[in-house]
Amino acid sequence: MTRNEAERAIALGRVQARADIAHGANLLIAGEMGIGNTTPSACLICAFTGADAEAVVGTGTGVDDAGRARKIDAVRRGLVRAGSFTDGINTLAEVGGLEIAAMAGYYLEAAEAGVPALLDGFISTAAALAARAIEPRVTDWLLASHLSFENGHRIALENLGLAPLVDLQMRLGEGSGAALVVPLLQASLKLHAEMATFAEAGVSEA
Repeated sequence: MTRNEAERAIALGRVQARADIAHGANLLIAGEMGIGNTTPSACLICAFTGADAEAVVGTGTGVDDAGRARKIDAVRRGLVRAGSFTDGINTLAEVGGLEIAAMAGYYLEAAEAGVPALLDGFISTAAALAARAIEPRVTDWLLASHLSFENGHRIALENLGLAPLVDLQMRLGEGSGAALVVPLLQASLKLHAEMATFAEAGVSEA
């Protein structure tokens, strides 16, 4: 896509985040719909982390070894064509996708508003890397919900300095992993706020 298209997609993501926050959301989750978007996501993860395509590219929707080899080749060729990765928006335009750019904008707006965003899997984490390339402080407002089955997800999370809350070997995307973790977060908050200490409960520590 062009840089202008990438900027418009980022702006669209920002608009959606603002709308969600205006409706009272205090935790934001972005999910994607699409086929083939693990390939541009792998490109972005390689571009922003410096990892090799062999380490990042997985099987996606279930391709065989030959299909994975083609994906690795496509990622490497895309990275060569793109050249420099110093500009986050240009990198999104060169090797990303519109939905990934919109998710990056969603995370950027969440951080600007001081609202945490819960990452889903491989694709949303690629979008988070792109958001960080645009505004490094975005990572202060990101949480990792789970570790995806996709090869490069661990690489991306470690590069962001994030630890996943669970490892369920999921690879569906669409925000599903993050949605599953929300009840865990809610339970954790409830325990933190309401669970009595030994002293409050009258329990002897002897």
